[in-house]
Amino acid sequence: MSLKGKVAVVTGGARDIGRAVSVGLAKQGAKVVVNYFENEEDANTTLKAIKDVNGEGIIVYGDMTKHEDINNLVQKTVDSYGEKIDILVNVAGGLFGRKTINEIDDDFYNLLMDVNFKSVVMVTKAVKPYLKEGASVVNFASQAARDGGGPGASLYAASKGAVLTFTRSLAKEFGPEGIRVNALCPGMIATKFHDDFTKNEVREKVAGGTPLRREGKAEEVADLVVYLASDQASFITGNNIDINGGLAFS
Repeated sequence: MSLKGKVAVVTGGARDIGRAVSVGLAKQGAKVVVNYFENEEDANTTLKAIKDVNGEGIIVYGDMTKHEDINNLVQKTVDSYGEKIDILVNVAGGLFGRKTINEIDDDFYNLLMDVNFKSVVMVTKAVKPYLKEGASVVNFASQAARDGGGPGASLYAASKGAVLTFTRSLAKEFGPEGIRVNALCPGMIATKFHDDFTKNEVREKVAGGTPLRREGKAEEVADLVVYLASDQASFITGNNIDINGGLAFS
């Protein structure tokens, strides 16, 4: 699945699944632009991992809910690698806390919807002029978009559900130009996300409920992204693909 000569932008690419995706793309030859927001040290660690696999990349700070930062990310990409972007992976997102309907206020609503959905819309819009025939967009939804999520995750699930529908719409819009758009719905993947927001007993129960009896690995998710970004997936678009160890079937 060679990606040699291709340029990839990965939002939220500095850690966990984003890091695995960035390194996976670089390993196959893509030049990777790693967007980060909170932690420059994480971004530098990812960049080192890219170089360790003989890859090429840069890191770019930015809040993907802010137009100025999004435009800067695109401009840095174009300045570094030319006016063609072959791969966009929208990983940036978050849960930020579990709240029941009675605890949700405007600020929390706006945060969840902006980070998880608005970012996908606006980053894709900014990158679109540089996507040419054969390009691939991979969005990140969640198993929560399928089943409504766990306790206190209603807004997270809803925002990721919006990503599913948006992905299908863009596949229709971009298809005539030869641009593919797909999304992933990861289940229980061993990441800091679940370290922060999911109790150990819940993780063990969910993992034990999968046919494979374990959590997934970030690298396993990244492998699927690499495939969807490659020419080998040239007739796959508009799909929301579950990767959850068989926990649920769509």
